[in-house]
Amino acid sequence: MTQTAPDDALGRIAQGDAPVLETLLAMNLDALERSGLDAETYLLVRLAALVAMDAPPVSYLITLGVAEEAGLTAEKAQAVMVAIAPIVGSARVTAAAGAILRGVLGAAALADQVPEQRSS
Repeated sequence: MTQTAPDDALGRIAQGDAPVLETLLAMNLDALERSGLDAETYLLVRLAALVAMDAPPVSYLITLGVAEEAGLTAEKAQAVMVAIAPIVGSARVTAAAGAILRGVLGAAALADQVPEQRSS
């Protein structure tokens, strides 16, 4: 296995060569339908699972991005975190809140660095 420079790897991903991301996408494509849950319940369950497993910021960012598109409110997401706190512990919920914040701030920082598209 040869290592490549980060710029090379990012270039390949930008060109669509992202086998890990493609695999993750494929795993999730039909998960909502197969679950038999409504979209809101499905996303709240996923949020609870992310908190329980101490997920990284990007996982929250992806799930909450889809949740926002589906109309899920921040209040409902917070209610799930309150509901699971006695089970997973306050430290895990606090860590999740920090990961969510890091994910949102990281996405905002990346958005600031991406040049605007010009229309010709």
